[in-house]
Amino acid sequence: MTGAAMSDILQQIVAATRARLPHEPPPDRDAATRAASARPAHALPSAIAREGINIIAEIKAASPSAGTIVENPDVERIASDYARGGAAAISVVTEPDFFRGSRDWLARAAGASGLPVLMKDFIVDDSQLIRGVAAGASAILLLASLLDAATIRRFIAVLDDFTCDALVEVHDDDELQRALDGGARIVGVNNRNLRDFHVDLATSERLAPRIRGLKVAESGIASHADVTRLRAAGFNAFLVGESLLRQNDKAAALRRLVGE
Repeated sequence: MTGAAMSDILQQIVAATRARLPHEPPPDRDAATRAASARPAHALPSAIAREGINIIAEIKAASPSAGTIVENPDVERIASDYARGGAAAISVVTEPDFFRGSRDWLARAAGASGLPVLMKDFIVDDSQLIRGVAAGASAILLLASLLDAATIRRFIAVLDDFTCDALVEVHDDDELQRALDGGARIVGVNNRNLRDFHVDLATSERLAPRIRGLKVAESGIASHADVTRLRAAGFNAFLVGESLLRQNDKAAALRRLVGE
């Protein structure tokens, strides 16, 4: 896929998200408060700040670059396999149109695994945050490519009201600066360039020295050697999706990543 085509897809996803928002049910702050009180506060940073190798294992059905990854994923089974394999947390891609995800998967993954669950979506409005918390998210992804520093700061403040965390994802120096200016406490570096899909672990290594707070490396992580390389750069956690999802024994694949 060309860079222009990918940039187009990102714009299409955001446009589809904005078009969907008016048709969503009104955000229910009471439901979000109840959901927040039913799970541990600020569970993601606690899980990924541990000593050792902390894997955030991902559940997603499809992506624009890979097509179908898992047809109608058995969310409970995958989540419990990840927990058996020693995952620190679970990431769930909930975007419905391009990634075929669902917010309903958040509570299912949390219930089956007992782990913190990160909601990955294309967040452009406060209402999405409230709905995500109400649906069971322990943390929510914010894309610095879509948001300015002031909006990142405002969204983090909304999540703080519900003891929920933001993982602010960046791809380059400008996005990292926006994340830092926005007060990000957990920064994820996506090694996949969303414009041309090229993956380079050196992206994480280059940006790591500038990151304050917890560091998460994302994309292109397929082996224990990759994890070891990124740990040496100071990363606390490693978000791994496709390479795990394509394995029959996901628990064993996770243990191999950790080096057991």
